[in-house]
Amino acid sequence: MSCPVQIMDPEVTLLLQCPGGGLPREQVQAELSPAHDRRPLPGGDEAITAIWETRLKAQPWLFNAPKFRLHSATLAPIGSRGPQLLLRLGLTSYRDFLGTNWSSSAAWLRQQGATNWGDTQAYLADPLGVGAALATADDFLVFLRRSRQVAEAPGLVDVPGGHPEPQVNLPLLTLSQPLLLGIARNETSAGRASAEFYVQCSLTSEQVRKHYLSGGPEAHESTGIIFVETQVQSDKPSCLEARAGACRGLAMHYLVGEVLAGSQFPPEAQDLPLVQGKGPGTCSAP
Repeated sequence: MSCPVQIMDPEVTLLLQCPGGGLPREQVQAELSPAHDRRPLPGGDEAITAIWETRLKAQPWLFNAPKFRLHSATLAPIGSRGPQLLLRLGLTSYRDFLGTNWSSSAAWLRQQGATNWGDTQAYLADPLGVGAALATADDFLVFLRRSRQVAEAPGLVDVPGGHPEPQVNLPLLTLSQPLLLGIARNETSAGRASAEFYVQCSLTSEQVRKHYLSGGPEAHESTGIIFVETQVQSDKPSCLEARAGACRGLAMHYLVGEVLAGSQFPPEAQDLPLVQGKGPGTCSAP
């Protein structure tokens, strides 16, 4: 089944694109400091507590947890030695995320941040999310449909990820070292940033599906797995390199598109995503 091409989501902006098709772990450095935490809200943080208590009444399964906050990210000049990317991180929490980025006053907080600190994100929790363009051995990219129990983007389609925690139940030995493709901001959640990676899996889509269906500690966060075929030709001697390059290119396009933002697909799609991209793509849900 061919999938219609979608235009890019204006609610997603590209904060940073890594050079060379992605950066390995050794080329990324993290600086953790209280100086990179969010600023206390004007008038105090009582509003965050009130929002959290209201959310718990409506969704009692929610729980608070510490998260890393992205303050800024800087690429080193071309030709520099050492790490190519510096991530400046603070600490925040899921509660603060719902009470700032997802609050009804988020736009006002961004305005006040710009006025008071010269930074629209100064008062926002901005927990750093992660997402992976996960490519299977038989040339599929993996997507998940988020459950209705999650607070953010319930029922929408996204890549595996969330925060730096396990997803999809895949053994680590089946996964390549992740390559950091870039960082995107989701304007729907007031500019919350997400680091997007490319990961190659040695398992086929059917094997990945079986691992996913086996459940796990994060199983309640999604209700289905979706596979998007990349349709990369693999009959040439350099097929592995070509396949990886094509997947990275496609993944980078997804990074700024509706799929990573969590598109709402029509009921007739029957869990098949509306694929967007410059190249051909087909959908499959084996």
